[in-house]
Amino acid sequence: MFETDGVPVQDTWCDYMFGDGHRVTHGRLYSPRYPSTYPTNVRCNYHFHAGQHERIKLIFEEAFLQKGDESCLNRADIIKVFDGRTPSAPVLAMLCNELVGYEILSTGPDLLVQFTANSNEPGQGFKANFQFQSDDYNTSTASTVEILDSEVNKKSGPDSTLGLGPAVSAATSSCHQAVNSDKGRTGKLLSPSYPEPYPPKTHCHYDFTARGRQRVRLIFEDFALHKIDDNHLDCESMDSLDIFLYVDGRLEKMASYCGSEAPKPIMSNGPKLSIEFRGIYSSKLSRGFKISYFFVEDYGIKSGKQLMEFPCAFVYNSSLAGKGEITSPNYPGLYPRDSECNYFFYGTKVQKVHLHFTYFDIEGVFPCEAVSASDYVQFSHEMVNYKSDRYCGQLKELHVTSEKNFLRVTFKSNDRLDGTGFRAEYKFLRDVDVQLIQTVTASSASKYRYCPTI
Repeated sequence: MFETDGVPVQDTWCDYMFGDGHRVTHGRLYSPRYPSTYPTNVRCNYHFHAGQHERIKLIFEEAFLQKGDESCLNRADIIKVFDGRTPSAPVLAMLCNELVGYEILSTGPDLLVQFTANSNEPGQGFKANFQFQSDDYNTSTASTVEILDSEVNKKSGPDSTLGLGPAVSAATSSCHQAVNSDKGRTGKLLSPSYPEPYPPKTHCHYDFTARGRQRVRLIFEDFALHKIDDNHLDCESMDSLDIFLYVDGRLEKMASYCGSEAPKPIMSNGPKLSIEFRGIYSSKLSRGFKISYFFVEDYGIKSGKQLMEFPCAFVYNSSLAGKGEITSPNYPGLYPRDSECNYFFYGTKVQKVHLHFTYFDIEGVFPCEAVSASDYVQFSHEMVNYKSDRYCGQLKELHVTSEKNFLRVTFKSNDRLDGTGFRAEYKFLRDVDVQLIQTVTASSASKYRYCPTI
């Protein structure tokens, strides 16, 4: 019943091949002995080789490795997904702990899934399904057509496709757009008739699909929806724009926006994001919205050097920059759900790194553990460390000094609530300079919730 649909690789215990000369275009894969506990001290490789003009869609329906919400860097049981044939390819995902409904879309015809189990307490394992898709799959299934901007701007009315950009669906009576990163990495999304008022009874859907390491990022340049009066605070009864994410394999509303206050930037938690616009009333002051969208791989983090061997990781070396700043993903907007980002600091032998957090808003309650469904930031002077303290909540300021010349900062969010993240200034300092900073911060420590040296 639980048999992997690939071809076993000769002289291996649990490696499988999918595709190449074996034209299986869809199927299932499992960890060894699933649904029973998988063995320890194993490494299984699942090789996917689609056709020249095909991509691979992979969905982990369930993965139960180890309980808790530890960083995947601290886990001995882990699933890595590489965007290519070998482990030298960019890493699309590092999966650990427990998850449901996690989707991955390759950028090309090859994908490698590597399952490593080295813990003393192995879990149930995983089950997943895959599908080989043609390059034009998203376009054909969305029934999209190309519409020139000059033609778009001639249209009007609630059923028009006005202002929708390069890929607009003609499949529904209401405006609808399916945007995928194959057509371009950036673009504009305009409400019907923008900047003129949108027609009453407008109902629009916008579906975004990214590939590989990409996330969808939305930046609101203009936002003015009809507001009934100041007594109506619920967006459900007014013209509104709703953001939907895929959580545990299901479409779930992340937020609703109405009125005239522009939302902060939004980032998807995976390859897909959807928008629903309901313009029930409209008025002469209802310009609608103008949104810039981006398919990004850097999570909106503009400092450091991004590493390809992790889904979201950045390195800061004192030989390249003695000081700078780091931010959470998508800062100053809401950070994405179900995400882990690591920041690695490397100084010389006589240096330490000092971090001064000038903004800190991480959803959760101290001690920031899984039982309270808390997101967290964690600091460690070793690459793997299970015992470091976690930090969450809203802090006025936070000072952190490394114990050695290396510091790892881990940000981890779950699929529940959202925060606006953090901003911190970093400096690489000699011991004498570190002692001076610690003296200053200790003298005013009553202002801070935390002031650790790790």
